[in-house]
Amino acid sequence: MRTVDLSPLYRSFIGFDHLASMMDAAQRSSEKQPSYPPYNIEALAEDKYQITMAVAGFTEQELSLESENNTLTVKGEKQNKEDKTDRKFIHQGIAERNFERKFQLGDHVKVIGAELENGLLLIDLEREVPEALKPRKIEIGTGKLLESK
Repeated sequence: MRTVDLSPLYRSFIGFDHLASMMDAAQRSSEKQPSYPPYNIEALAEDKYQITMAVAGFTEQELSLESENNTLTVKGEKQNKEDKTDRKFIHQGIAERNFERKFQLGDHVKVIGAELENGLLLIDLEREVPEALKPRKIEIGTGKLLESK
């Protein structure tokens, strides 16, 4: 059992109490998620990322992506299930089962695009920090403080 005690951090970090609940939710969701289909997450640049999922046997029409509330959901649903009944496999190593995989996205991370190439689903992500949240330099002025009347 892996547990992380964050209580010492609460003494010196103010406003980060939601961090423990986020980590707990991430741990619970990773325990429930199946390992199919396999995937990679790659950092292409400082604010650019790419998820690569091995989805052999799926067409573009059988795959769907949805981004909502910092969660990216990738679903694969096979449409031609009647073809499976006529086939007799000696060995079936290519899984053609439906799947749903969820990824938690960081703040301001947006899905830029996706493409299916050679059985790999490539999902491009980018962090777009709004101007209001970027660091800004504050000039020190020599003006007088306003006096109350």
